[in-house]
Amino acid sequence: MSLIKHHKLLETNVFLLVLGIFVTVAVGGLVEIVPLFSIKSTIENVRGIRPYTPLELAGRDIYISEGCYNCHSQMVRPFRDEIERYGHYSLAAESKFDHPFQWGSKRTGPDLARVGGKYSNEWHTRHLIDPRSVVPESIMPGYPHLATTPLEYGSIAAHMKTLDVVGRGEMYGPVEGAYENAIADLEAQATPGADTDALVARYSDFAYGPDRAEDETTTMALGDLDGNPDVITEMDALVAYLQVLGTMVDFTDYDETRKAEWIR
Repeated sequence: MSLIKHHKLLETNVFLLVLGIFVTVAVGGLVEIVPLFSIKSTIENVRGIRPYTPLELAGRDIYISEGCYNCHSQMVRPFRDEIERYGHYSLAAESKFDHPFQWGSKRTGPDLARVGGKYSNEWHTRHLIDPRSVVPESIMPGYPHLATTPLEYGSIAAHMKTLDVVGRGEMYGPVEGAYENAIADLEAQATPGADTDALVARYSDFAYGPDRAEDETTTMALGDLDGNPDVITEMDALVAYLQVLGTMVDFTDYDETRKAEWIR
């Protein structure tokens, strides 16, 4: 009875009520916020994760500018149906270098978090030009202009530097020679027969460390990606981006037989 009496006093006195609300919010805020100042990062380091190459980054910009995120998500949730269809659930570290992130909440089309390497470069090109030529039931619009529009990449190094500011110097800053070789790396990745050793080594060193084993090399699409080796097009960039999604982390040790033990 005494508790109810005191509670009534709190409800009928606006000043006490405001004070109680303030104290409650302040304590809750301190509990939530203060620990963040002692944490350098809330994202775990995962071996193999790296920033996008200049060509992949240009492709990501096209992906965003064309509004692909309106129909496609990039996050496999830890649910049985999603894992059965798309593969291992998405890790936070896989979006570490995404500014802005592309998780999404609407799937008019399938999730693309693990689309890298599932289809050939030719398939992606045909699908983007005329979706129904490869998926008859598709309602996706075609993007044929990508195959005929030369990619503008003169400012790609400046774009990388800007992202490094957003990423607190943890994106391209640690990649040795990333800025100076940005244009050369982009052209090498999209040119058939080009020397890509320096490009692959640069981003592999970031992904696995300079002491990496010889067989530890990062995955990326190389060469003529759109069927037109004479011009680097927006299609080249977008295909390069799609082909790297979900390929950075090695899930070969993932035990398929144990999925039922932890997925919902």
